[in-house]
Amino acid sequence: MELDTLTILIELFGGLALFLFGMDQMTEALKAVAGDGMRRMLGRFTANRFTAMLSGTAVTAVIQSSSVTTVLVIGFITAGLMTVEQSLGVIVGAKIGTTVTAQIIAFKVTKVALVLVSVGFLAHFASKRAIVRRYGAMVMGLGLIFFGMNVMSDATRPLRTFQPFIDFLAGMEDPMFAMLLSAAFTAVVQSSSASIGVVIVLATQGFISLETGIALCFGANLGTCVTAALAAIGKPRAAVRAAVFHIGFALVSVFVWLPFIEQLAEVVRAISPVATEAAVHQQLSAAQLDGARAVDSAWARRAIEIPRQVANAHTLFNVLNAVLVVGFLPLVARALIWAVPDRPEPESARGQPRYLDRTLLATPALALDAAHREIVRMAEITGELIRACPGALQRGTRDQIDALAEGEADIDQLQRAVLAYLRSLAQGRLRPRDSERIGRLLTVMASVEHISDAIEANLVHLGHDRIERQLSISPDTNQRLDALAARVAESYEGMVKALRNDDVRAAKKSRKFKKAINEAADALDHHLSARLMTDDPNRLSTYRFERDLVEGYKRLHLLTRRVARDITEHRAHGEQWGVGDEEAPTVRIEPV
Repeated sequence: MELDTLTILIELFGGLALFLFGMDQMTEALKAVAGDGMRRMLGRFTANRFTAMLSGTAVTAVIQSSSVTTVLVIGFITAGLMTVEQSLGVIVGAKIGTTVTAQIIAFKVTKVALVLVSVGFLAHFASKRAIVRRYGAMVMGLGLIFFGMNVMSDATRPLRTFQPFIDFLAGMEDPMFAMLLSAAFTAVVQSSSASIGVVIVLATQGFISLETGIALCFGANLGTCVTAALAAIGKPRAAVRAAVFHIGFALVSVFVWLPFIEQLAEVVRAISPVATEAAVHQQLSAAQLDGARAVDSAWARRAIEIPRQVANAHTLFNVLNAVLVVGFLPLVARALIWAVPDRPEPESARGQPRYLDRTLLATPALALDAAHREIVRMAEITGELIRACPGALQRGTRDQIDALAEGEADIDQLQRAVLAYLRSLAQGRLRPRDSERIGRLLTVMASVEHISDAIEANLVHLGHDRIERQLSISPDTNQRLDALAARVAESYEGMVKALRNDDVRAAKKSRKFKKAINEAADALDHHLSARLMTDDPNRLSTYRFERDLVEGYKRLHLLTRRVARDITEHRAHGEQWGVGDEEAPTVRIEPV
């Protein structure tokens, strides 16, 4: 038999391209629509490893991307909102969630593919509402997935009686060969769902047995390890741990199950539906109308039953693996922390952004989380400067004082990075709530930057003056200034806690330091006025230095209270740093 090889290849790869494009279109639309909801669900239902696994399954089943789920998990770990153990539960659940695509494909809904494409296209391009356009893109993507499957299925029909292809498939009866072939294909296309889709296409044409289909599914699980490894390059240690677990979990589960493919196939046959005689007759008649030869009722039965069995085997394999490993996650988490320990941040890297991953820009809710974490990091670095002020300014060396100015330069560098990141995000299509959240982040970042500026502009030069004029502060005055600075630092730390966790109580507590700080400052004023009468040739210069230092500390608290007030007022209007107002205007950021 002669084949039009070029036509088959064009149709096969064209169908695969449509499948991958549809998957990407659907995933991106779902991320945009459900990003906030999925983030909140993961944050709320991860109290233990079992609920974490269920939430990972649910989230991934909706957004159909275990990679996005893993990104969410890494964000929660770095923000301190999720333990390593909980994150592993979510990743295990994500493996189950990705099997939903295979189940949908196996239902043979390709007949409605063009209907979905048409409906989704109209909604996406005809509607003026952003939410409707996103749902339209999601439906159109789903239709393209089914249409791509249909194109691939049509392309492979002539191969039913092509002996060289049949001989090649016979070689895949070796499970190791089939698994490695599938792993390589998955590593290339970067989508296990696409690999499983191709497997189901082959099963639909009666080309492969269930055992071969299971081996190909194992390979798809291995192939995704390449994606995880690439995604972790240059990322924080939390991302590396997630990738190590992802790879290790896939390798162990596949090679443990490899000798038991036949037993797994028997279980799957027992729980999967059996083709009716009417369905077999209809399948056989359709194949004969297509001009296919050498087809019989046994072939028709395989073509009907094996696609569903492959999907069930894929789901059962991942569910059993999750159930078997979930009880050992605490031990696995400790082993990962030991194997991939945290690295101390080098001093030179303090001004470099840690969380601004540009791959998150496609998912605004996650990108805003990243920007928020970077701003919190700015605030934490500024807090370190505030705590260092008394030791450096009142009695420290020139190098210690210069370190405060260097820290302020790090804050400026981080601010420029966050501004550029938010500008890139704002240039895309955003929901009103995302635009409004950008505005709030810009406001609080500017306030944090003003606090660091106040240290550099109002306090650093005081420290240099003390050294140049050889001023000496009495032990009693030093102690009083230390107490005032400690109250300012405590108020500031409360504000950072409020910013980090959206904790309105911490914000209110931070603002309540005003009375104590004013009283301490007034007491210092009386103390310094009384010391003007002491017999010291530098008494007047020392008094001015000490008085300016008090005013500088008070200004730091004033700026701190502004941030705490902003957080309190936003919550009073029912807003959070993570959720915006649907009616807020879109924010545009000018070039930096």
